[in-house]
Amino acid sequence: MTTAIKYWLITLATLIATSTAQHCFAYNAGDFIARAGFARVQPNDDSDPLSLNGTELSQLGNGLPRTEVQVDGDSQLGITFTYMINSHWGLGLLASTPFKHDVHASALGVKVGEAKHLPPTLTLQYFPMNKDAKWQPYVGLGINYTQFFDEKVDGELDAALAGLGATGDASLSLDSSWGLAAQLGVDYKINDRWVVNSSLWYINIETTADVDVPGLGKMQTDIDINPWGYMLSVGYVF
Repeated sequence: MTTAIKYWLITLATLIATSTAQHCFAYNAGDFIARAGFARVQPNDDSDPLSLNGTELSQLGNGLPRTEVQVDGDSQLGITFTYMINSHWGLGLLASTPFKHDVHASALGVKVGEAKHLPPTLTLQYFPMNKDAKWQPYVGLGINYTQFFDEKVDGELDAALAGLGATGDASLSLDSSWGLAAQLGVDYKINDRWVVNSSLWYINIETTADVDVPGLGKMQTDIDINPWGYMLSVGYVF
């Protein structure tokens, strides 16, 4: 069982338990909650095999295996904001400092490259507690936009491509992505203004990676990153 799944189960159990919490706290229309803390993005990735000019590397007659790629996770400062439309509904925004991900082709034994991304995510959040409650669980559904930047090809891949006839260093680009996002979280009141928060996202991120290789052409693969994101934070209510 992955860390993200364990975290989700713990959070779900917490939400169920809070349904009988003692009443003493609620959000009101116009409240603005800002939260900041530790955020982790853990890809639940899958990809097509790398292709060169439209042909899979494994079919080029050079003895190469299938070359799906894998995307590593990363941790950064996470920031979320919620504006309460009324006591039950809010608009939430997820932001962060840029996440950096290494991309590997394990079958080739090389690191393909690395890239940074920003994942702004807007959700409509529902807070189900009917009365003031010290615990405030919520669920959210919305949309994510992921912008990739600072993409770089690793020297390991350049060395492997040189053996195939490349005449220079390759360059990497990743397409931006739009996708759905789901959220689960809970706030716990410390006092009238401060809360601690635990939250989880599942985000649909799909991209195409293009590697331009001098002397060979274009390598390409479609990658479904579809990460779990989880965050522990402290928040302030305005």
